[in-house]
Amino acid sequence: MPWTPVDTVDRYEEWERSDGLATLRVRERRGGGYVVRLDRLEQAPDGRAYRRERVADREAAEALVDAWKREFDLPEDA
Repeated sequence: MPWTPVDTVDRYEEWERSDGLATLRVRERRGGGYVVRLDRLEQAPDGRAYRRERVADREAAEALVDAWKREFDLPEDA
């Protein structure tokens, strides 16, 4: 299932899985670095999950988002 960007008004970027039951978010920390988080709802076919990780820079944040998109994606027929 593809992930699509979500329009946000705050200072973060967010993507939603096409089933609407999982989101990924990346935001810059005031003190430097970035936080990446995954939130998958209990109703998701693959179950509930929550992850949050701090990384040093934007490049590391983008790499983690890409990895989590692959890891927490669902097959098209799910």
